[in-house]
Amino acid sequence: MVRSKHRYSERRICRALGIQRSSIRYVPEPRSDEGPLRAAIIRLAAQYGRYGYRLIAGLREQEGWTVSRSRVERIWKQEGLKVPQKQPKRGRLWLADGSCIRLRPLRRNHVWSWDFVMDRTDDGLPIKMLTLIDEYTKECLTIQVARRIRASDVIDIFADVMVERGVPTFIRSDNGPAMVATVLRKWLARVGTQTAYIMPGSPWENGYCESFNGKLRNELLDGEIFYTLQEAQVIVEQWRWHYKRIRPHSALGYRPPAPETTAVDLTMKEINGQTQMAA
Repeated sequence: MVRSKHRYSERRICRALGIQRSSIRYVPEPRSDEGPLRAAIIRLAAQYGRYGYRLIAGLREQEGWTVSRSRVERIWKQEGLKVPQKQPKRGRLWLADGSCIRLRPLRRNHVWSWDFVMDRTDDGLPIKMLTLIDEYTKECLTIQVARRIRASDVIDIFADVMVERGVPTFIRSDNGPAMVATVLRKWLARVGTQTAYIMPGSPWENGYCESFNGKLRNELLDGEIFYTLQEAQVIVEQWRWHYKRIRPHSALGYRPPAPETTAVDLTMKEINGQTQMAA
């Protein structure tokens, strides 16, 4: 291959291609909010290390920013941000019959699902967590943390949640010993709740709860060292509150399952109520 020794000027090349010289010298001016937005994305990425750019964009929308996810993705890539494959644990400074395959949640309190998640404190002793979610609203109704949870304890936990939320139509679970306990099944029948057990060895049939448990482990348990049971109870409850009130959920249009009602919302509700009464 023979290389040409001729060098052509920029003016001649642009004339030959039929383009304006200014077009190849254009330097885009940064937006006025580029700096604050970039700093906010970096801050949120550092605060929520297991969130990708989509969840970060959802958090920005909650804070009142009108910004596209593609712009957040561009800044995310420019800053070299990414979700690490692994994260080191850190310590705190302070001490059926398969019918459920076709069962889909249609309304609030239609289908609840529950499961157990296991972890350990720093001394090696086990921690058992009962997770309970509403499949329709995606809310985490409770996470009970204890050394052991028996069928009688499950009844007490369900009763407390039902007093606050109401009685669900179905409760979905796998076929573990605590789930199929006779005392629990009889109690659920008395309160009017039907059990929907998944097929043995088919955890994907309880996909809502399995997905939630994966987020719990990925975003919290894999990155925390619990020194005591009491510390685990406090930290897990803080995470549950964040998941329910703040964390964006992709299935809900990157909105949290139960966002907090702001003072402005309360004021508008009061105004609307007074207007309806006056009418």
